[in-house]
Amino acid sequence: MSTIETSPWQASSPAYGDILGATAKMQRIFRLVGKVAPTESTVLILGESGTGKELIARALHLQSKRANGAFVPVNCASLPENLIESELFGYVRGAFTGAAAGRRGLIEEADGGTLFLDEIGDMPLSTQVKLLRFLENSEVRRLGDNETRIVDVRVVAATNVDLKRLLAEGRFREDLYYRLNVVAIELPPLRDRREDIPLLAGYFLEKYANRSGRAIDGFSDDAKAALLRYDYPGNVRELENAIQRAVTLAEGKEITRADLPAQFLQTATLPAGRNDEDVRDSWSLEDLERDHIVRVLQRQKGNVTNTARQLGISRTTLWRKMHKYHLVRPPA
Repeated sequence: MSTIETSPWQASSPAYGDILGATAKMQRIFRLVGKVAPTESTVLILGESGTGKELIARALHLQSKRANGAFVPVNCASLPENLIESELFGYVRGAFTGAAAGRRGLIEEADGGTLFLDEIGDMPLSTQVKLLRFLENSEVRRLGDNETRIVDVRVVAATNVDLKRLLAEGRFREDLYYRLNVVAIELPPLRDRREDIPLLAGYFLEKYANRSGRAIDGFSDDAKAALLRYDYPGNVRELENAIQRAVTLAEGKEITRADLPAQFLQTATLPAGRNDEDVRDSWSLEDLERDHIVRVLQRQKGNVTNTARQLGISRTTLWRKMHKYHLVRPPA
């Protein structure tokens, strides 16, 4: 699943998606995944947004005896509270207004495979109770139905928040926490494994250069410096988005610092006589808007509602802008 890089900044291909890591921390995680995947143990993946939690979940699935079954990802944070239960458990015709026909839920869709519950910390308490019941007896009851169905599913959950803090605040059930936390896999943020940045950057460069048919050989020294000094609040996902953007904008045979997103320019070595304000003066309006949204998101600890309120826009508009700028919520 991992590939040890012998030549910095050169491309390398992983065995499972975009999972790469030559550091000791990542190698330990890869070995743990290899041990746990063939079992039926429930796994809880911990880590900041963008660290690759879904990639690890998919690796667990692909290396398990359920590999030929479905892998069904569910982002609990993106589902409205009044819909998450029907999405997970399904419903029968007439269960609620607008239910003109019955539908099986995502748990049943994952029968024989793996259900990945991302951002499990955002799951409402009422749904947590029903999830716990399912984990205990493998039975699903659709909304409005009197019958139960047996479903064979392995559950892998993930979160970027401190579940123990949610336990103390009464926002997460203790019994569900221990049911999910049979095996914990904690992914380090990219800033804590900077040695992997050249490896990842080289891989993403090859990936997007090949995809777009661009002949780009590598990175300039100033681009390397910018990539190595940046703190990556969005982790590996942010690095990938930055390289994809740079490949699109590059005019020569290599990626330069000017091809990187605006936030990378603030941490790179500046030419003599220049400062951060000089750099910001060269930004486009979109660069300024993106930077401001990132700062407010960080100040509001990833709370989308509070961020939208401070920015004076709706949550829908904020989500649209976050998608446009490839932004992820920072950890709470």
